[in-house]
Amino acid sequence: MQLLPWSHDCSAGFTLRGWHTPPSGKPLLHFLHGNGYCGRVYTPLLQRLSEDFDLWLCDVQGHGESDHGGRFHGWNRSAELALEAFALGRERYGDVPVFAVGHSFGGVLSSLMLAQQPQLFQRAVLLDPVLFSPAMIGVMALSDVVGLSRRTTLASKALKRRSSWPDRAAAHAALHGRGMFRGWTEEAFAAYIQHALKDGEQGVELKCRPSREADIFSSYPKRLWPSLGNVTTPTQVLYGQHSYPFVAKSVARWCASNGHVSAHVVPGGHCFMQEQPADSAARVVHFLLQRD
Repeated sequence: MQLLPWSHDCSAGFTLRGWHTPPSGKPLLHFLHGNGYCGRVYTPLLQRLSEDFDLWLCDVQGHGESDHGGRFHGWNRSAELALEAFALGRERYGDVPVFAVGHSFGGVLSSLMLAQQPQLFQRAVLLDPVLFSPAMIGVMALSDVVGLSRRTTLASKALKRRSSWPDRAAAHAALHGRGMFRGWTEEAFAAYIQHALKDGEQGVELKCRPSREADIFSSYPKRLWPSLGNVTTPTQVLYGQHSYPFVAKSVARWCASNGHVSAHVVPGGHCFMQEQPADSAARVVHFLLQRD
């Protein structure tokens, strides 16, 4: 899989970057990563998808190759900026079918993109999108008002995350098989060590600062459920059997209220596509290309 870098000086005043495969005439797939990751962390999944699609990987503000960009501009604006970069980038691919795939935070951003531009994508697959329930959003909005938003469980965990190691071997030893990496294939974990870390003054450090990860976990998309109601693109949600309990409940709610959306539960956790990249890729291809 050949990946070429791209960059876009976006309207929010910082540079978004990512990777794309050279145009080959295949359908084009826009991919968005989860919070704290970047596009190339999913290399085992993406290599398999590249057999059927050209790929456009966007690293969101403060992640991967993109600029930190100062204050976090929010979920909705992040979706707009990804669309802005993609509008310029997709021109080189000509008039091919366009699809969307996103994981976790990137799955929610992808749903916002579907709501913002209903005609852009022919189909979409969202991998364990962190769809906060209306009740959760209400609590987060209240926390915002009283200044407690950074105390949410996920945000406080992110703030405590270690962010640097003497070298990649030390990072590998410290993280392998633990926490969110439990169950990942060796190939997927190696992609994380290679692409989510950068060389720093004290060895290697996370490309995504823990404070930026916490910015995202302590905020939420505005008007999420009205946006989800506006999605008319045929969309399938795949979510892990052992993922966050709120994901299954929110996905069921969305499917019940929007006939364009279907869902399947798959073996594994929140990062099931890193645990079973081949099976996950097959499921994505099956739905997007309607292939048996």
